[in-house]
Amino acid sequence: MGAYVIRRLLWLPVILVIVSFSTFALARYGPGDPVSVAAGQVRDPVVLAQIRADRGFDLPITTQYYRWLTKAVRGDFGESFIQRGYSVSELLFPRMWISAQLGFVALLIVFAVGIPLGLLAARLAGTWLDPAIIGTLLFLQAVPVLVVIPPLVWLFAVQLHWLPAGGWGGIFSIWWIADVIAIPIPDPHLYIPLVAFTLPGFVGVARLVRVTALEVNTEDYVRTARAKGLAESTVQFRHVLPNSLLPLVTVVGFALSGIIEGALFVETLLGINGIGRFTFQAVTSRDYDVILASTVIFSAVFVLCNLAAELAYGWVDPRIRVGASHS
Repeated sequence: MGAYVIRRLLWLPVILVIVSFSTFALARYGPGDPVSVAAGQVRDPVVLAQIRADRGFDLPITTQYYRWLTKAVRGDFGESFIQRGYSVSELLFPRMWISAQLGFVALLIVFAVGIPLGLLAARLAGTWLDPAIIGTLLFLQAVPVLVVIPPLVWLFAVQLHWLPAGGWGGIFSIWWIADVIAIPIPDPHLYIPLVAFTLPGFVGVARLVRVTALEVNTEDYVRTARAKGLAESTVQFRHVLPNSLLPLVTVVGFALSGIIEGALFVETLLGINGIGRFTFQAVTSRDYDVILASTVIFSAVFVLCNLAAELAYGWVDPRIRVGASHS
């Protein structure tokens, strides 16, 4: 297993070089001119030529990429073309942290709700409750985020004034009792984006757990556990659930990689200054260094999270770990 991990990690720089060079070449030779973006409203050919020379855009593409790469490995992804005076790292990482907070809480809720629902639907297979649960979940999954958010904002923010209409205040806010005791409570800005995030997510988890749990429920060791008189809750959580988790590990890997990527529609509609909204703004304004840094970071996180998911297979199912050691 250790040799396998080392081989996968050795491939990571190769993948990042391929992804970053492809994105770099598209930014330099694709539609739009980085020099025109950096120059703003200036259209004087002399000034444009000077900007091109100052930023090294007149050098061969391989030389430009090498200069960018030597800085990127030190954490310097360049300067934003649009927001002058700010480095890409200054703009990118704070927004990435906002999206990561929201995504992590949503991920916890997705699995905390989806796994029990899937086990319940599998246990009730053959009754009218099973299709009722699955039908409700499919309906919730089919409703787009663009349709979910406006009614929530209208009801809870505009009509009832219970929640703010948008923005971000962190995961927790402090509620003071008699100005002496501080109690952390979920921030009001958290509820509406969490609903929009989690509705489609826990539906997919529940359906996957239901399918795998239905297969596990037919195994001999599960029937033996019931014949021994174990409580049904014990059978489900001690025997069925652990053996239903292996397909779910893949979902966890993809979900973890999506945490820092943010959600374009949720962040845009609710005015959350996260990485999804910021990356979309960078694409529309052709802020090339921001786009390039986002692509490289997202690619690295995606590869590492999938590697972590593959390693988790061995923890969930020891047979995989034994097979890897023999190979």
